[in-house]
Amino acid sequence: MNICVCVGSSCHLKGSYNISALMKAAIAEHQLEDKVNLCAAFCLGKCSTVGVNMKIDDEIITGVTADNFNQIFQDKVLGGLK
Repeated sequence: MNICVCVGSSCHLKGSYNISALMKAAIAEHQLEDKVNLCAAFCLGKCSTVGVNMKIDDEIITGVTADNFNQIFQDKVLGGLK
């Protein structure tokens, strides 16, 4: 699975560093280092008024925040790996 977190200027201001750190920690906690490739990207093509954009494989997810991160991780990452 490939996960890219947007680090463009807009997403950076909305917390992309924090989302990247949460993603790294969740990947390590679930021991998914051999199944998930985490990277950074500039502008994934969709702007969100709230939160950060991510791309998981071919799906762009907008509005990722610390508040909804765990649910997105459960649904999209753990659910996608099953």
